[in-house]
Amino acid sequence: MVLEARDVVTGYGEVDILHGVSVAVHEGEMVAVIGPNGAGKSTLLRAIFGLLRLRKGRVQLAGEDVTNWQPERLVPQGLSYVPQTENVFPSLSIQENLEMGAFIRRDSKKEALERVYELFPDLAGRRGERAGKLSGGQRQMLALARALMLDPKVLLLDEPSASLSPKMVEVIFERVGAINKAGTAVLLVEQNARQALSLCNRGYVLAMGQNRLEGDARGLLDNEEVGRLYLGA
Repeated sequence: MVLEARDVVTGYGEVDILHGVSVAVHEGEMVAVIGPNGAGKSTLLRAIFGLLRLRKGRVQLAGEDVTNWQPERLVPQGLSYVPQTENVFPSLSIQENLEMGAFIRRDSKKEALERVYELFPDLAGRRGERAGKLSGGQRQMLALARALMLDPKVLLLDEPSASLSPKMVEVIFERVGAINKAGTAVLLVEQNARQALSLCNRGYVLAMGQNRLEGDARGLLDNEEVGRLYLGA
């Protein structure tokens, strides 16, 4: 198991948002976290990545207890996080954004840059262009590319399809699938539940800050309760 969060209790101020949530991701796996707005999906990613302090529970990365580690300690251990918004530096160029993503690499950034440009060819021909001029979908691709610059073991993705056109949503999900096939495990929070489950190996359904359902993604797609409540069936 490459990532496990168990019995997580956390929130904002004095208010708990998560009430004992547990998720796990195995090596090379892609796992979806779905549920209604306010279920605590994004809060879970923030807690795993050390942006929120756990009040109870634990987080393990590649078998090591990393509970309440700060992001700067987690990133070198192989954990990357792409938030839903404000996930690029708009005043920097595409190339500079990617180089910022590799700031702790001790070896040459050249090979990592070429790998991500191969995966995201739309960015390759625009290396010197400021990120602030990119469309929403292009910014999302840049954020994904930057997160890969350190060859993470696990990639945490928060709503990568939010506010994108249907065509761009397809492109983003295709790239996420390619990232996973290349060996990076993915924990995906996504409002587009049907598409997320279609892409992933397994899924978790959160409701009111708790685990509601979990299982094989195909089984969740076929589940009558999931279909009625979350898939518009």
